[in-house]
Amino acid sequence: MSRLAKAVISLAIIVMLFRPAAMAATVASFDATRSQRIPLPDGSVRGPESVAFDGQGHGPYSGISNGRVLKWNGDELGWTTYTSSPDYNSEACRLAKLRPATNPETLCGRPLGLQFHHKSGYLYIADAYKGLMRVGPGGGEATVLVSEIDGVPLRFTNGVDVDQITGQVYFTDSSMNYDRSQHELVTNTHDATGRLMVYDPETTQVRALQAGMAYPNGVAISTDRTHLVVTSTGPCKLLKHWIRSFKAGTTEPFADLPGYPDNVRPGRKGGYWVALHGEKNERPFGVDNHLLAVRIGADWSQREDS
Repeated sequence: MSRLAKAVISLAIIVMLFRPAAMAATVASFDATRSQRIPLPDGSVRGPESVAFDGQGHGPYSGISNGRVLKWNGDELGWTTYTSSPDYNSEACRLAKLRPATNPETLCGRPLGLQFHHKSGYLYIADAYKGLMRVGPGGGEATVLVSEIDGVPLRFTNGVDVDQITGQVYFTDSSMNYDRSQHELVTNTHDATGRLMVYDPETTQVRALQAGMAYPNGVAISTDRTHLVVTSTGPCKLLKHWIRSFKAGTTEPFADLPGYPDNVRPGRKGGYWVALHGEKNERPFGVDNHLLAVRIGADWSQREDS
């Protein structure tokens, strides 16, 4: 299967998983054959990661491998560039790809997690190399909000979610030792230097909620806003970090998963949808066909595979 085909299929699946409940089709279980498949602009554009919809339900928006965040405007207009990192230069990014010794992502950025704050219209972006960024309504050049914490640079900014009531932004830094281009080493070395953090847009302060985590990736705030669910990619687990209640400040295991989790979002039927980029027993060079996502019940009482 070509990279473009995989990108189209992957984007179609995560659109179905993470679009708002009001927009989702009512089906008994997830059926990928009924999903909408949105082709990317051309063969050089690949790697759709997280997706987001704005407060009006428009989108999806998705970050891609050349450092831009795109917006889908429907079949007639197609994709347009919504935002990119400060001083983004499309020509320089294109040329960087032609130099084998150069990692274009360090120059151009690599947007991973995305989430809107619906009231303000701000889009928050977890860029693997730039840090936590934000762009205002209508898009344009993004602003870097956080690139370090406690004097330690963010090495692998990954997932993000927003408390729609308070506006606080929760995000992950997957490793203090390896960047995104070395993501396999985070798993293979059992690295446990990842961090879960919170940014307050009112005070512009950022603090670590939990350190010493094994490959924290996606993050989602629960519908009752009492805890965060964090995917731990290498160990193939979900974690629950309490932000309110008598357990506030503690992290506990939530679920074991059949594969390596990436993004996570609350499901319209309760629980959480977790996207998987591979199964535990998947052969590295075998048939490119694996479990794409699972829905985990809020109390781990139900699992639905896709």
